Order: sequence, then structure tokens, then C-alpha cells
Amino acid sequence: MKISVRGVSVWGPGLAGWAQAQACLQGRAEWADQAQIPPPAAALAPNERRRSGPVTRLAIAVAEEACALAGVKPSGLSVVFASANGDGGVIDGILKALSEPGGEVSPTQFHNSVHNAPAGYWTIGHGSIASATALGCYDWSFGLGLLKAVSEAVVEQHPVLFVAYDQPIPGPVGTVRVTKASFACALVLDPDLSQQAIAQLTLCYDPQSTERADMPAHDGLRALAVGNPAARSLSLLTCLAQSRNGSVKVACQPGQLKVEVSPC
Repeated sequence: MKISVRGVSVWGPGLAGWAQAQACLQGRAEWADQAQIPPPAAALAPNERRRSGPVTRLAIAVAEEACALAGVKPSGLSVVFASANGDGGVIDGILKALSEPGGEVSPTQFHNSVHNAPAGYWTIGHGSIASATALGCYDWSFGLGLLKAVSEAVVEQHPVLFVAYDQPIPGPVGTVRVTKASFACALVLDPDLSQQAIAQLTLCYDPQSTERADMPAHDGLRALAVGNPAARSLSLLTCLAQSRNGSVKVACQPGQLKVEVSPC
């Protein structure tokens, strides 16, 4: 399958948006392991903004920037949101409430606990009636989410916004499901190869492959990729940032997704 990348965004430690991430991934700026707070979700009305949690704000931040860089209208895009953990903070809050006398759970917490909450906030904020998919595929959420997004774009012949995001989980669950930092990325994918784009991707999925996935060469970024499922995108993002031809192996379950990158 072939697809164009028209917009891209990143948000994570030392990577506050595509401009800063591009400088770090190109080696023009030194990467610093510093937490970054995403901006408020300006697309949401005040009530929704107050109800939304950190995970939703993280996902919407990269989605907004990718659409802006692509020059596309968010309301017309189909979306695929992928997360391994969902909103672990909300789940921790609900588990605490259930363990206390009365066991009363806030309606807002219950509302935000569903895995598709960020995608739902996105469609509400932009008044979108386009298709919206939310995936949770454990450590393979980025690879399988990218495969789903590209497949939909190619088969349906329309652009798709793909967003991958994960945050640390607090409380007891976080001690067994360890995620060390917040990270998110977004890609605007277009099957129309004649459109102006950052790069073109050629994807091949091999369900039988047992090869290891590619990881960043930089020690700190490699640790980030190991510690956050959404950050498994960093090898692909590095190719895009450096505007170079490359081949990236992305882990799936089963198998592997091989992505050939050709800058435009």
C-alpha cells in the first residue's frame, strides 16, 4: 500500500510539537528528557474542555497540529485513535472510589473511562460525522493502528488522521503496567499521491515475520520508545524529520509492518 504523509506532529519529553521534535530528530538540537504539558484543547467548548482529561488533551494537541501543518479541515477527516493504556488516571480514580465506603463513581470519570473518549471529544469539538475508530492493541497499538489507518485510507480513498498516544498509569495498576513518560504523535495520511506531502510511505504487512522492530539509535529516545508504546513511532518519525529515504520495521502482533519512506 502507498500513502502520502501530509501532516505530522509529536508531543513528548523534550518534543513539544513538530518543530522542536524535527530539530532534535535531525540532530540540530540536543534532546532533553523534560516533561512537556500539552496546550489546552482549544477545539473543545468550555464544558467539554473542563471534563476532558490529560490523555484527551495530549491526543487532541498532536491531532490539531498535524491537521494545521497539512492544511486540511479536521471536521472532514476520518480518524483512527490508538492507545495501549487508554486513560489510566481515570481508571485508577474509579478503582479507588470503588474500594471506599459507598463506592460512588463520578459521572465524569465514568464518561472518560471508555477507550474511545479522546476520539469522541475530537468529533464533538469539530462537529465531525466522519468515521472514528479507537484501537487498543497493547504494545503493538502504534503498528496496528497505522496499518488500520492506511488500509482505510487506501480502500476508501479518503484522507485519514491517525493519532497514537499513551500516558503513565498511576496507582497499583501502574506498578505492573509501567509507562515511563507521556508521548503522542499524529499523521495525516492521504491516498492521493498527487497532493503536496512531506513523504510517501509504502507499507507491507508480514504476519509471519519474527524480525525485531527498529528502535532509535539515540540512547534517550530509545529508552522513551521502550517505555511508551506510542513512542515506538520514533524510528519512523526520525525518517520523516530527516527527509531521507529509509526502511523502518514496526512491531505488530502477529508479525511486522515494514514501512519504506520516500521524502517528497
